[in-house]
Amino acid sequence: MTHDPDQHASLGEMYSDYFLDYASYVILERAVPHLLDGLKPVQRRILHSMKELDDGRYNKVANLIGNTMKYHPHGDAAIGDATVNMGQKELLIDTQGNWGNTLTGDGAAAPRYIEARLTKFALDVIFNPKTTAWTPSYDGRNKEPITLPSKFPVLLVQGVEGIAVGLACKMLPHNFNEVIDACVAALRKEPFVLVPDFPTGGIMDAADYRDGLRGGKVRVRARVQIEKKGLLRITEIPFGTTTGALMDSIVAAGDKGKIKIAKIEDNTAEHADILVHLPAGVDAENARDALYAFTDCELAISPNACVIADGKPQFMPISEILRRNAERTRELLGMELEIKLGELNEKWHFSSLEKIFIENRIYRDIEECETWEAVLKAIDDGLKPFKKLLKREVTQDDLVRLTEIRIKRISKFDSFKADEEIRALEDGIAETEKHLKSLTKFTIRWFEEIKKKYGKGRERKTEIASFDRVDRTQVILATETLYLDEKNGFAGYALKKEKPLEKCSTLDDVIIFTAEGTMKVMKVAEKFFVGQRPLRVAVLRKDEDLVYSMIYRDGRDGPLLAKRFRVGGVTRDKEYDLTGGKKGSRVYYFAVHKTEQESTDQMLIVHLKPALRLRNVSRPFHFGEVGVKGRSSRGNMVTKLAVDRIVRAPKDFDPEVGA
Repeated sequence: MTHDPDQHASLGEMYSDYFLDYASYVILERAVPHLLDGLKPVQRRILHSMKELDDGRYNKVANLIGNTMKYHPHGDAAIGDATVNMGQKELLIDTQGNWGNTLTGDGAAAPRYIEARLTKFALDVIFNPKTTAWTPSYDGRNKEPITLPSKFPVLLVQGVEGIAVGLACKMLPHNFNEVIDACVAALRKEPFVLVPDFPTGGIMDAADYRDGLRGGKVRVRARVQIEKKGLLRITEIPFGTTTGALMDSIVAAGDKGKIKIAKIEDNTAEHADILVHLPAGVDAENARDALYAFTDCELAISPNACVIADGKPQFMPISEILRRNAERTRELLGMELEIKLGELNEKWHFSSLEKIFIENRIYRDIEECETWEAVLKAIDDGLKPFKKLLKREVTQDDLVRLTEIRIKRISKFDSFKADEEIRALEDGIAETEKHLKSLTKFTIRWFEEIKKKYGKGRERKTEIASFDRVDRTQVILATETLYLDEKNGFAGYALKKEKPLEKCSTLDDVIIFTAEGTMKVMKVAEKFFVGQRPLRVAVLRKDEDLVYSMIYRDGRDGPLLAKRFRVGGVTRDKEYDLTGGKKGSRVYYFAVHKTEQESTDQMLIVHLKPALRLRNVSRPFHFGEVGVKGRSSRGNMVTKLAVDRIVRAPKDFDPEVGA
């Protein structure tokens, strides 16, 4: 059997083409919203289907799903989920029944039990068949909108999330009234700032929002109130979580010893209400900070503003999306005014024709006509003296419409009433032309009317604030004790039979100094190796500015050197050599001081080993002669002679006498 290399190449190309087609389809037709109406295809088809069935009454969601399947080829589950998702946002779909609860995470009832219809807002701003561009549905039996003629930035108010192939979209919801104000500012060419507003409320720091683009983020906190000593109340939760998940995170943090809680109660009904009871002696302020540090009471949300524009996905800042939507509204309103003007002109034209036809008794001219052509010619000839009063030419369709006027209407024709109707049409034409000439002002007034009509009750729910990230090491409770097994060289909070050192938490780092002159920082654990007879094992506290004093022998036979240093920045689990690095180095003296002055005041006595011609084997040494430097400094010379030991000088020690 022979292999054709061209066949393999073409097969590879086929897979490549198929994958690109699939990726493009998922991006364009499923996961990413369109810039013009802010909707994904499934959402657009649901709304179009609801408009198709709309009679003012509620429809079973199961019926809506069935009707939408004429347009959406991806099954009833996807349509049902998208319908519930839009209904829970309470903007475009008016719901009835159990639609679930985004606060608690409870799901909606089955589609056969819940009902929906379009909101008045949706009917006002989303639909207009006269300005809609249509395309055949997937099976060619129906037509569906390419995009709905939405005159409002629905996308920015609802928010959206979608995952495509190699692409994701996450738009956070914004406040209804603030979006309208921003649209007005954009039309006036004025600056504006738009930040998210979440239905769950909470407190938000949007300093790093970056206009909704990739790389930005907002931090959202629950609203935690100190009710009284030993009791915290959570009344608002961060967007993206539920009361159940939030409580689970608090219980998990308590189990890990990161916070101390006595019990937790959930009284959530219409609004969040979670009570966190604290044990006796626990500070409420510190406990609140611990909730922000270790639980879902504080979350970081990363936006990713991506829309379909000009037939392809584009990452676009929120401000640009809003500007384009405001311009789109202006454009659609202009189209509606043009259509209205055309309709008014047509009504004026035929009303004027009808008045001329009846008042001048032109209908009598057709009584003797024997053919249809003769009838139309007789009417046309009768209208000739009056054609200069009209705004456009008289067409054959106009003549046909005149023949359809009933005798009853002719007999009851009221010339005065006809004149009033024509004047009303002329006023409407003049007003429409005026709006077209000042289209931007008309659009601004339209937005203001929408805000007045639908903005009540849509005030901002999320408080905008600036807050620092809580330092987890500062708020975690020191619930453990660090123990040291000097003999075997181990430390940890599980060695409860060994020597206790100090209180610690499970997040702390431990700093270790060895007799060989090395230093290492390790994360605290139940048990870890520190080396036999370490000079110091202690919790590393970043807020302490400790000064370390050390005298060491540089190598086996090297001189004695003294140094004072601060630790500075370190890398966890990396070993640092505090000596000159020679083999056989040994530390003779090591001390830790809280202040530089305290370390300066040290007075030591260096005892030398007895030797020939050595008169004085004890010599004083004052650390004030050594400056405080970095940990890698070599240090100052103390002596080149062999040293037996170094001890602290007594308080009444006189260097002159001692010498």
